[in-house]
Amino acid sequence: MSDLFPPFEPEQVESKRARFRAIPFRLIAPNLITLLALCLGLTAMRLVVEGKLESATIFILVAAALDGIDGRLARLLKGTSRFGAELDSLSDFVNFGVATGYVLWIFVLHDLRSFGWIIVLTLACAMALRLARFNVMIDDPNRPDWQKNFFVGMPAPAGAITAMLPLYLHFIGVPVQDYGAPFVGIYILFIAFLTISRIPCYAGKTLGARVPRENVLPIFVAVVVLAGLLFAYPFEMLTLIVVAYLASIPVSVARYRKLEREHAAGQAGPMASPEPVKPSDTD
Repeated sequence: MSDLFPPFEPEQVESKRARFRAIPFRLIAPNLITLLALCLGLTAMRLVVEGKLESATIFILVAAALDGIDGRLARLLKGTSRFGAELDSLSDFVNFGVATGYVLWIFVLHDLRSFGWIIVLTLACAMALRLARFNVMIDDPNRPDWQKNFFVGMPAPAGAITAMLPLYLHFIGVPVQDYGAPFVGIYILFIAFLTISRIPCYAGKTLGARVPRENVLPIFVAVVVLAGLLFAYPFEMLTLIVVAYLASIPVSVARYRKLEREHAAGQAGPMASPEPVKPSDTD
């Protein structure tokens, strides 16, 4: 009889009703952008097979730009969720680990035969490990606030953008395909190492949080000039951006070490043992 007439459980009824509740669009919008970026990364693999190398490169670059938008949009709309974070990581692995490696394989790494394919596998596995570590560190409650301004290792989108430096050089006339396969392979292994390393890279999450009033107009002009140069000379500018980003890593390391020492000194200050009290004459 208990099977025919189960006891009434209000929680089960409430959970079933929750399935039919409308989901706010602010929770869906960031995930739609993530899926769009995933489609671009997968399409880049098709384009490179069809010989459209430049279009494939642009698709991965746009996917990287969308990856930077979806998270900020989710925080702006207060639509962050665990589902969105996991979807973002899976999309990043496909776009920046699989698609980027495959485009580089078709471009020049296939000249290295099996060793070139091993390099592609190394890049993909490094991206997977880097994203898995990032997901674990999100849940760390003991991480100081100042460390949130730094990535542990090179982030996946930046890793893909920097890994495609040989493509940018090829598009501006450098004969990478003719002579550069071994150098490209070594360079990709270097980028894969940076993604899984613990080298701090500046995240820039607080950049521009407060802008002095006198700097607003110069910033507008600088952005317009930079955008114009990027549209007029896209691959030349991307080459300069990648070189500048790689050159900034030692600066990020120095800044991180300085903040780490200041934080350690601040923690040690209150814990320092007080000076011994001298015994009084009445003791």
